Amino acid sequence: MKGEINSIPVFVIAAESSSFSQAAEKLYVTRSAVAKTISRLEQRLGITLFNRTTRSQSLTDEGLLYYEFCRRALNEIKMAEDILEGGKLQVSGKLRVSVPVLLGHLCISPLLSALAKEHPKLELEISFSDRQVDLSEEGFDLAVRIGALPDSSSLIAKNLTSHSMIFCASPDYFRQAGEPISLAELEQHEAIAYIHSGRILKWQVKNERGEISEINPPARLMMDDMQAIKDAAIMGGGIAWLPYWLVREQLASGSLKEILKEYSSASWPIYAVWLRTPRLPLKVRFAIDKLVSELPGMMDVIEAQI
Repeated sequence: MKGEINSIPVFVIAAESSSFSQAAEKLYVTRSAVAKTISRLEQRLGITLFNRTTRSQSLTDEGLLYYEFCRRALNEIKMAEDILEGGKLQVSGKLRVSVPVLLGHLCISPLLSALAKEHPKLELEISFSDRQVDLSEEGFDLAVRIGALPDSSSLIAKNLTSHSMIFCASPDYFRQAGEPISLAELEQHEAIAYIHSGRILKWQVKNERGEISEINPPARLMMDDMQAIKDAAIMGGGIAWLPYWLVREQLASGSLKEILKEYSSASWPIYAVWLRTPRLPLKVRFAIDKLVSELPGMMDVIEAQI
């Protein structure tokens, strides 16, 4: 195996030279040593790498293909060695990330901004949108998504953490409309519904047996922005179904009150999603590692403050 690996640099230099003799001079070995190394490599691969004549040599089609991959591999090895010699892994280039608006502002952006600060050669571009972007068509390296993901052969997903949803409304609303103590009573109240992809998002709840079911919120107010829903709930517009991390300050201050805790819904997963490629770029891997290692702790701290 060692001899097979050692033959690759010899082949690359031979391919970049006009003759085996010139390659031998660059390698400080004899022409015979170069020729024997290439011959053993051709025998192992079962192909001819060079067209040989008495006056010149050139790569065959198979040799040219093999050279391109070998050169790329040696470049990657050299890059890794340079990074390690620097004493610290450094990433560079532009990293384009798509994140949900509110979760992105509160949780994702601070972590990725910290990553950019750790790596001065990294350029960070974050797009805040609740729609599911097409990573390939729109040129994104990474996306963060909430909820179940559709099947896709072109994407890879990594579960980062999860978050819980709660039912809440303002104390003023409860003084006027009363506080529901069951799911049946919940359906008799005014709701503020979230519109996602043109449809009202159903509320997921646990019934008395602990089973998850869905109900259509009896909504008179419908919005496609959770910040606006939170604001409407604070103003007494009705009952909202919102993430803990979004309403933590309002619950602590008393401007919103949580209800029906025993019927709270299951947790919603949060994923990092990226394109399936033969090799994951270093900048993307570092971003994923940052989110995997720090986002769960951030979410735990947020929910512990409730």
